[in-house]
Amino acid sequence: MKAILTLDNLASGLVTTIWTPAFIAIFLAIIAYAFWPRNKAAFDEAAQLPLREE
Repeated sequence: MKAILTLDNLASGLVTTIWTPAFIAIFLAIIAYAFWPRNKAAFDEAAQLPLREE
């Protein structure tokens, strides 16, 4: 029996082949940005904002 190409099959294939790796790449980029040593000072300063008494 031959597989029928439907919109559901096409959409599923598109998500699997394009969007999943794209979202994984975006997620890894965010993680790399958060843990990059150059950004540590800015994140430490932002973490202290709620504790400041001005």
